[in-house]
Amino acid sequence: MQQRKYPFIVGFLIVPLVLYITFVIWPYIQTIGYSLTDWKGESQTFKFIGFQNYSDLFHDSVFKTALWHNILLLIFLPVITILLALFFAFMVNVGGRSVAGGVQGVRGASIYKVVYFFPQVLSVAILIVLFGAVYRSDGAGLLNGVLVKLHLEDANNPIEWLNDPNLVLWCLLGVQVWAGVGFYLVLFSAAMQSIPKDIYEAALLDGAGRSQTFFKVTLPLLWDTVQTSWVYISIFAMDFFALVSGLTQGTYGGGPDHHSEVMSTYLMRNFLYFGKSGYACAQGVMIMLLTLVVSVITLRASRRERIEF
Repeated sequence: MQQRKYPFIVGFLIVPLVLYITFVIWPYIQTIGYSLTDWKGESQTFKFIGFQNYSDLFHDSVFKTALWHNILLLIFLPVITILLALFFAFMVNVGGRSVAGGVQGVRGASIYKVVYFFPQVLSVAILIVLFGAVYRSDGAGLLNGVLVKLHLEDANNPIEWLNDPNLVLWCLLGVQVWAGVGFYLVLFSAAMQSIPKDIYEAALLDGAGRSQTFFKVTLPLLWDTVQTSWVYISIFAMDFFALVSGLTQGTYGGGPDHHSEVMSTYLMRNFLYFGKSGYACAQGVMIMLLTLVVSVITLRASRRERIEF
């Protein structure tokens, strides 16, 4: 039986392993290989130039600007999204108190869950159209229209939300937070519902308030879920291509004057517009390495002893 087991296992693994190597591992190897050449993307003739593309990256002011924007997103996007999702999930699950002394969500919690999750069902294309209308700089823009009605803005001098160098990146960050909080609210809610209510009731009997209950009970028991969410959002922050390319000016986005540029938009512009495909491949390799480094650091920095209940 022992001798028959291994051929049986190999028979099941060989096909998915071949598919994984062909469609996942091999493209990575090809990209690394092309990054060491001057490939233009339109022909099969190119020459090996070693690490020249990588050397050029460190002297490219646009790439360094894009990297800085990704770092800002890497800092603020996970923090804001997770904090809001944790707060809302806590309120809709254990934020209220029953007459009997137990725990329950705030009134209308089931409705809130649907409302918060609704942005998650919208595609990126719909988000771009929706917030393109919200951030319009003329009188038809929703945000400017509200500010004018509240007499907080001059109708003759509207705010250029997506054309202001100091605002554009934060406007994009706001869109992604709005769209992403609902998903993590549902994720954290599912994790909270697996925590025995007896633990919360014991904390309430000991006189714990809402803040103490959250920090001493909820957060430690949800830490594994928070850690996973942090890694996932961090990986997304290293990309951020769709919103930037769809909402900002310029070829594949990044405007005005590279103030919303991220590494992925600069990569696509080099690959498809400037014909610098080898250089773009080097940028892709850098994005991959930085994402791996960020994931490892996040997992290690947030590692804690597992709490069982």
